[in-house]
Amino acid sequence: MKGNKLEECLGYDLTVLNLTECVDQIKRSIIFFERDIGIMTTVNRLQWLACANPHSLEVARDDTAFAVALHSADLLVPDGVGMVLASRIMGGRIRARVTGSDIFLALNAALSARGGTSCFFLGSTDENLAAIREKMAADFPGVRVAGIYSPPFRDEFTAADDAAMVAAVNAAAPDVLWVGMTAPKQEKWIHRNLTRLETVRFAAAVGAVFDFYTGRVKRSHPAFRRLGLEWLPRLLRQPRRLWRRNFVSNPRFLMRVVRERMRRDSPPRRWDSEQ
Repeated sequence: MKGNKLEECLGYDLTVLNLTECVDQIKRSIIFFERDIGIMTTVNRLQWLACANPHSLEVARDDTAFAVALHSADLLVPDGVGMVLASRIMGGRIRARVTGSDIFLALNAALSARGGTSCFFLGSTDENLAAIREKMAADFPGVRVAGIYSPPFRDEFTAADDAAMVAAVNAAAPDVLWVGMTAPKQEKWIHRNLTRLETVRFAAAVGAVFDFYTGRVKRSHPAFRRLGLEWLPRLLRQPRRLWRRNFVSNPRFLMRVVRERMRRDSPPRRWDSEQ
């Protein structure tokens, strides 16, 4: 039986929490103590977030390590209008996207207001990370940037790469870890190194959010986002990189959702006992 905060989509448990509820849950994982059951209990496990969209779930069909990582995420948010559409087709409860960008901005605003929290940025280029550090100081002065690290740009990291990244994060001792690499590399990295991160209370695989935040890549106008068309301006700007996602992965995903709905709606077969 699925919990009332989760909704199944093709075998993955998506959160049905809205943005505010997600941020509240994440804040509880960052604070050292919880009061959810009326007593103080120590939070002793890193919580992490991944973003689900039709393309990522299609990629995970052929990438077992990616699928395992997505299944292990504490919060798998519906980042993509295709996930909202899939929920509607299946008669689910998801009515709005919860994007990595929205989580990033809302959580940092909440943590900055509270004060006393530090974060680490893993991914992107040294130049972009420096811009993030500067912009964070202006936008969220209550959040301290404990460190930044630009990993090697390659499809798969070596054990030495992993060790260097983990060492950099642990030396900075942050509360929050933002990982901005390409999927599925970022999700697999978090899952592979969860138990090696010593002070991190919350980690998030947020993809292009680093570039969105610094303006290196422009996010679509809010009007497109409200209409569920955020993908369209990005596709027009980067057709070579995004055409497969929009014209191959998305249709395949939605066809799987439709087939699953038809399967569920089909009446059970009745066998005639008289021969």
